[in-house]
Amino acid sequence: HRNTAEGGGEAPEHVSGVEPQVIGKEEFVMLYSEKVMDHLAHPRNVGELEDANAVGEVGNLKCGDIMKIYMKIDENEVIQDVRFQTFGCGAAVATSSMATEMVKGKTVKEALELTNAAVAEALDGLPPVKMHCSVLAEEAVKAALANYYKGQGKDPVQYVGCTGDCKACHGEEDHH
Repeated sequence: HRNTAEGGGEAPEHVSGVEPQVIGKEEFVMLYSEKVMDHLAHPRNVGELEDANAVGEVGNLKCGDIMKIYMKIDENEVIQDVRFQTFGCGAAVATSSMATEMVKGKTVKEALELTNAAVAEALDGLPPVKMHCSVLAEEAVKAALANYYKGQGKDPVQYVGCTGDCKACHGEEDHH
């Protein structure tokens, strides 16, 4: 079963042909650091941001995780507020929560330097099988920043780089 942070819905019993495994609470807790468990139990910055001027959504088709990041960026390009909605596993919720904490109050330029490794390190590590969640968190932040630049009439690729999502940056389906 999946956890959700603002999003609801039921997840399939298994994804990509991987059968679910039942493990005990002690085994589950041993897989994750105290920081991951804290961000899972008490996620920060959850929800939609009504006056957002930057919104990015990313997903992983293999695991089914979806992250949506909302930002309110001021005229000095400082991220004044940031929120997220995530549908996914506990690590997806925790990495989304941590990523929002890491970019809140930062400039857009500083937020562009966020890496998945930094998110994982800030959580005191993730199991190797869950590192893709930190990648999604980085990608969600960068997708929101690409959306911000597009809203400013600027080519996001110059600032964020090519994300492979041409429709988000250019309104086109084909990858350049």
